[in-house]
Amino acid sequence: MNNEFENNMNETQFEDMRQQLNTLKKKLGEQEIVNDHLMRRSMRNQVNKINHRYNIIMALCVLMIPYGYWCFVVLCHLSLAFWIGTSIFMLVCGAATFYTSRKISDPGLMSHNLIEARRKVASAKKFEANWLMFGIPAVILWFCWFVYEIYQIQGGDYNNGFFWGGCIGGIIGAICGIKMHFKTQREYQDIIDQIEDLTKE
Repeated sequence: MNNEFENNMNETQFEDMRQQLNTLKKKLGEQEIVNDHLMRRSMRNQVNKINHRYNIIMALCVLMIPYGYWCFVVLCHLSLAFWIGTSIFMLVCGAATFYTSRKISDPGLMSHNLIEARRKVASAKKFEANWLMFGIPAVILWFCWFVYEIYQIQGGDYNNGFFWGGCIGGIIGAICGIKMHFKTQREYQDIIDQIEDLTKE
């Protein structure tokens, strides 16, 4: 009688433990789903921020063409060739930015296959890093051309507001551009790390 009672108690306890374990597994599964959803949303927000930044850069590249004509040719009497060269450089920058943004502009990028998403993000990060190998020498050449244009107009006299304004503006622009580049690189790496955490799980 006692043995039967003890067996019944053990079975009851075992069943309670099994139900508690199932409940715990269910909660853990639900928590994983919530974490997955939150991380995907966080990554989607980061990608949207990068794309928003790219859209601003592309708009500025296009606007620089008419503005450059007014500033360089009409206002400061620099050569038409300098404005054309500057415009071509702006179009190349805009096209490169557009090319990079196309890699991550899919609205469902973070909603489906994370392995494919990681590949696209890593590709965009690598392209932007490699862009500096063209961008920095191109900016240096452009600035040298700018200095030469001022030399031609001023007869070797660099003591004028336009020259120093251009130098200060160039330095500020270079600092902002480098900071933006490294910020974007960090954001790309953060997205890649989060994807790797999710795919490991």
